Amino acid sequence: MTAIEFNHRIEGLAQYLRPFALKLTRDSEEANDLMQETMVKAISNKDKFTEGTNLKAWMYTIMKNTFITAYHRTVRRNTFIDSTENLHYLNSSGHVTSNSAVSNFVLDDVDEAVDELKEEYSEPFLMHFNGFKYHEIAEKLDIPIGTVKNRIHIARKLLKERLEMYAWSN
Repeated sequence: MTAIEFNHRIEGLAQYLRPFALKLTRDSEEANDLMQETMVKAISNKDKFTEGTNLKAWMYTIMKNTFITAYHRTVRRNTFIDSTENLHYLNSSGHVTSNSAVSNFVLDDVDEAVDELKEEYSEPFLMHFNGFKYHEIAEKLDIPIGTVKNRIHIARKLLKERLEMYAWSN
């Protein structure tokens, strides 16, 4: 794929990335900055994209990682170090306010993905998630245990596909 074709394809994804950027930042200006930084990183790392794979998911991953890196950088920048003899952090765990924004976004997306599953998959999956054993689920739903295992497996597969943007790549 040529650079022009690649640029055209990622520009076409901007309409999908913008709402995600707004969801992450909750601020229009910061979302614009995140969009711009994501596009720059995608263009400069074009050679790392494997043609034939999901470009949209690749772009979501770049955006998510860019947001998380910026968030961590901000936290580090706001950490003060005491240079007195005892050398401890001024904002120790007793004084730190935790911002769980990233985990809240993830949980919201997981809840939404589970809600989108057909009830035949979500019900056994949620029961298993809540600690029920396969045989208890089969008994409660009055279906064979093999069907329970299959539906839970399918639910996991569908959720994995739906939440692919949160997969950590090493």
